[in-house]
Amino acid sequence: MDRSSFQQMHGILGNSVEIQEIVDIVRQVAPSDITVLITGESGVGKEVIARAIHAASKRAEKTLVTVNCGAIPEGLIESELFGHEKGSFTSAIETRKGYFEIADGGTIFLDEIGEMPLATQVKLLRVLENGEFMRIGSSVPRTSDVRVIAATNKNLEFEVQQKRFRPDLYFRLRSVNIWIPPLRERRLDVPLLIDHFAREYAQKNAVSFQGFTDEARELLTQYRWPGNVRELRNIIESMIVLENGKRIGSDVLRRYLQGYSTQVVDRNLPVVSNRTVEQAERELIYRALLDLKADILELKETFAQSHFPGQGKPVDPANGNGTLSLDEMERQMITGALERHEGNRRLAARELNISERTLYRKIKEYGLND
Repeated sequence: MDRSSFQQMHGILGNSVEIQEIVDIVRQVAPSDITVLITGESGVGKEVIARAIHAASKRAEKTLVTVNCGAIPEGLIESELFGHEKGSFTSAIETRKGYFEIADGGTIFLDEIGEMPLATQVKLLRVLENGEFMRIGSSVPRTSDVRVIAATNKNLEFEVQQKRFRPDLYFRLRSVNIWIPPLRERRLDVPLLIDHFAREYAQKNAVSFQGFTDEARELLTQYRWPGNVRELRNIIESMIVLENGKRIGSDVLRRYLQGYSTQVVDRNLPVVSNRTVEQAERELIYRALLDLKADILELKETFAQSHFPGQGKPVDPANGNGTLSLDEMERQMITGALERHEGNRRLAARELNISERTLYRKIKEYGLND
């Protein structure tokens, strides 16, 4: 099978040299059982590569189990991975298999591996070395024939230096390291992704979409895409829905890109290089809140001018100067997302474009559990 056919079969989109090189590596490593570590920023498509490796492997007919290590509370992750015996802890009302048993004969994809607690890392290393593990509350060793693929948006070498990640596990994981560049470093792929996501969404939802103007396509190509492929997909789908399938020009497009981190930054907000994922997510929330805040203040001003002429701009009761603090704005946005999704934290995190782990921490920080 040639490279192009392989890409089409496994949903790897891209014509750039970087993507072509990744495809070649995937084709080489897929038939083996070697451990693969996939790295790259959030939203670049690490899970797509993991699924392609599994689908092209000799384990393709078996189960692929995906585990988001960052979404599982620290006290539960060991039970989730390795299982537990009935009565081994308070809520263990029955014996339960872990993901490694469920994936026996297949592949387990450990996403956000950098979030795994150190104590669990020790047990994962044992599975990688000899396939052995023990359920919580059991002294009987069990074995599982599983191929492990891991992914992270963290610099694991730095995490090792900071003693937050075990060096022996790091070296064991990186037998093969596939790094996926951010979308801003492979702009050649953007036009293909635009067409694919627009066509896919239109067909799936029976929507007639008239496409983009040349100016809009150029703007999409030159945009920095801090959220990478995930952000590109979300914005395209939003525009198709909200613009009722009409042809989208650059003026309309700028409304959707406004407030996000671009090469020319509005609102005089600072641009920080080498940001952490948490900082990037916090900035995205802040920027969205600023846009929302501006719209609200504009409505207030319009209302005040029409009903109370000559009295100037309305004053926001938050602090008397028409602005909310960043923490209060963030708290309100998180509360609103949780209410809209009836407390479903996974959906709320997806709407806010942050990880579930970050959302859990923010909920605790702002006391939203009450």
